[in-house]
Amino acid sequence: MSLLNEITADLAALDTQRARRVRKIVASPQGSRVIVDGREMLHFGSNDYLGLANDPRLRAAAKRAIDRHGVGAGASHLVSGHFSPHAELEEALACFVGDFSERPRALLFSTGYMANLGVVTALLGRDDALFADKLNHACLNDAALLSRAQFIRYPHASVAALHERLTASRARRRLIATDAVFSMDGDIAPLPELLELALAHDAYLLVDDAHGFGVLGEGRGSVEHCLHCMRAASRSPAWERIIYMGTLGKAAGVAGAFVCAHETLIEWLVQKARTYIFTTASPPALAEALQESLAIIGGEAPRRERLLTNIARLRERLAAIVLPPSWRLLPSSSAIQPLVMGDNAATLAVSRALWERGIWVPAIRPPTVPAGSARLRITLSSAHDAADIDDLVAALAEVAAA
Repeated sequence: MSLLNEITADLAALDTQRARRVRKIVASPQGSRVIVDGREMLHFGSNDYLGLANDPRLRAAAKRAIDRHGVGAGASHLVSGHFSPHAELEEALACFVGDFSERPRALLFSTGYMANLGVVTALLGRDDALFADKLNHACLNDAALLSRAQFIRYPHASVAALHERLTASRARRRLIATDAVFSMDGDIAPLPELLELALAHDAYLLVDDAHGFGVLGEGRGSVEHCLHCMRAASRSPAWERIIYMGTLGKAAGVAGAFVCAHETLIEWLVQKARTYIFTTASPPALAEALQESLAIIGGEAPRRERLLTNIARLRERLAAIVLPPSWRLLPSSSAIQPLVMGDNAATLAVSRALWERGIWVPAIRPPTVPAGSARLRITLSSAHDAADIDDLVAALAEVAAA
């Protein structure tokens, strides 16, 4: 059988499993309502948690930067593509989130995927081990495989199981890697306990805070949110073991990612992280827009307060209606509110029924989530208002009763 015939058969199998993905075309800025496939829809599928993706201040900053610096960076950061907005943003990010280190430094990457690949492959090799939560994002798993280190997974959020695996390890270097806010379940990793294990077992802790940066810890992220209670008058040696990765295309509203850690570790990444070295730098205009975004995140607490209000309202309203026994709202306090239905076809049917009612909630299916746990991944934003939440719940109640 030829390659094309094999792929055709594999695509047909995806159709049978209701697992083929189809892109929709958005023709408006991100917001609580978007124009998608020619229709205006109430939108619950974006990671724009603070409603900054179309903020006029960010747009204006990007336009000013284009006038000063042009559009493209022209080269990699280490050749000639490292512009003043890049350097200024790295300094601002290190100051904003780097309180866990006495000598923090930040490094920009083009995407969170590239950041995680760059960190893991620069730090680990064949004689080393990466310990990963089983529900980690795919990029952390891919990074482990590319590093050629021993890839040791532990049951979701199980500190006891991780302790056992660390105790049994004889690896030269040990790196614990975890999502901070898990992207499909919405729960938060037990970061204080993970940090204690890192110190006890001479390991480092890589925290992927794609969905916590800008939202938790007064905007400074999940480390600030979960670990502030552990701070003493002087920093414990454990704090220097944190490697913090935050993405800049979700709550920050733009694009890219950064890693913040002790300055020596960051200097090593500059020298050895292939996903940093061998790619063209992101446009300097994005870095300038992100400086504006960072100022808003740090200075506008009401945005986060509105998001928390929306999360509480959705959970309260859903608890008050009758849902089918097969539907299960996971216990999440984050902007990610997963409504698990299990079956692929059933989940797609509910997503289509909501679409017909003018509401866009994407259906998430394996392999993004484990088999048998297909779900609606409802994501909330500070841009939503109370009426938006109530409209979604009313539509779900109609679909459930149909």
